[in-house]
Amino acid sequence: MNRGHLNRTARHGRGRSRLMAGALALALAAVAGCSSDTDDPVPSTTQPTDLPSQPTPSGEATPSSGGSANAAPVVEGALVEQLEVPWGVAFLPDGDAVVTERMSGRVLRVPADGDPVPVGEISGAVPEGEAGLLGVAVSPDFDRDRTLFFYLTTSSDNRVVRVELDGDELGEPTVVLDGIPRGFIHDGGRLAFGPDGFLYVTTGETGDPTLAQDRDSLAGKILRMTADGDPAPGNPDPGSLVWSLGHRNVQGLAWDDEDRLWASEFGDSTWDELNLIEKGGNYGWPVVEGAGGGADFVDPQLVWPVEQASPSGLAWADGHLWMAGLRGQRLWRIDVSPDGTARDPKAFFTEEHGRLRSVAAAPDGTVWVTTSNRDGRGEPTPADDRILVVRP
Repeated sequence: MNRGHLNRTARHGRGRSRLMAGALALALAAVAGCSSDTDDPVPSTTQPTDLPSQPTPSGEATPSSGGSANAAPVVEGALVEQLEVPWGVAFLPDGDAVVTERMSGRVLRVPADGDPVPVGEISGAVPEGEAGLLGVAVSPDFDRDRTLFFYLTTSSDNRVVRVELDGDELGEPTVVLDGIPRGFIHDGGRLAFGPDGFLYVTTGETGDPTLAQDRDSLAGKILRMTADGDPAPGNPDPGSLVWSLGHRNVQGLAWDDEDRLWASEFGDSTWDELNLIEKGGNYGWPVVEGAGGGADFVDPQLVWPVEQASPSGLAWADGHLWMAGLRGQRLWRIDVSPDGTARDPKAFFTEEHGRLRSVAAAPDGTVWVTTSNRDGRGEPTPADDRILVVRP
């Protein structure tokens, strides 16, 4: 229903796309479309960086710029067990959470006591590869409109739908945005309302790296829109949904106390990234992986070797960013200085709980972390998948 926004984007991007064509031809000749969330990365063909983060042994804490007396986080326990690849977590005003299951398409309402209530399924979600029912966001006006937003992969595209939650029952979905390219891999999928009241949507490049630099495409982007799917006022191009471009596969969004937007992004075979998102910024993929792209691209704030991260969820809690690692099987705590510089990442719970997918700051000050061990790439225990409650 909103394919017209894609067409408006196309009219404004063809000139820049032609300028990029020469550089992209060289870079893409050898770039492989594999995900870093695998055990067999291909050799890197993109530029190296001199900004690798230094891993810290699990549980080690050092002085930081914020938070609770620099204490190491503690897993208080598993709130819910035996879920079917929980992917999205978003909190309602009453403190309950809405949780999506990627494989089953189910939506659960999970209270703080951990007794989940199924509220329905999102029809049309196709779970294959990395696709299916992905992110969820709660309307800023939920007390009035009772509206939830979901990101899902259908047989033809990725799309955003809105659904009314009536008590413990979902209504029928209404399409807000369709026509986002879909793929077996790299579907993005994170939804979050920003402090400005607009909906931010992350999309992957679907395994086709050229789409990340193609302004005719909604793939490989962070989008910013109204709740009706229109380009948000103040976007770089008034007729376009695109807020930033040059992304491979962003699956984490978080705003800090200064309302700065951060995003975690899967690299290819060398560097995963934490980026500070700028309006209209180009983050370089596939011309560059990591830092070193020059004036045309925004360098990441931090990078990790892919075996230490493959980052998905991202949250702001207790004065820090918290980033989940899939292949890395650890939770990263990252300081942010007053001037907006990310620094001093520390790893916790390394290989203790398997693959970690989503991170969400709960109203009671804890952090909810979901495992992703039943997604075909992990080694699930009988209890998987779980929602872990972490005390920062």
